[in-house]
Amino acid sequence: MSNDPTPRRRSIELPGFGHENPIPVASRIGPFVYSGAITGKNLETRAFPDSLDEQVAIVFGRIRDLMAVAGGTVDDIIKLSVHLADPSDRSALNREWLAMFPDADSRPARHVSGGELSGGALVNVELVAILPD
Repeated sequence: MSNDPTPRRRSIELPGFGHENPIPVASRIGPFVYSGAITGKNLETRAFPDSLDEQVAIVFGRIRDLMAVAGGTVDDIIKLSVHLADPSDRSALNREWLAMFPDADSRPARHVSGGELSGGALVNVELVAILPD
């Protein structure tokens, strides 16, 4: 055990957004950032919008916010894992993806899976990023 009072791992929180369980939005060790599930819940109403388009737009805005709080940008993201309630409907996801990552030679890896999501969520995303020194 180290005598250094500074923890090696640092929790990352987003003002107004969090999980119901006692976990951070993301965690960082050194240059590595891993998020938990980033959802498209409206922070004002505390409800999920009915449309996938709205939820995906919120998620991608939240990704930008998370990366800024973590000390990086979306250019530091190496992978996104996307969970869709209907994995056959990727139009909203691809629209936001291309807006955030327009350069085909500089995009993170992405994996999309389907399944039932809780509480009205139609999408959630987990990210991995590597921040510069």
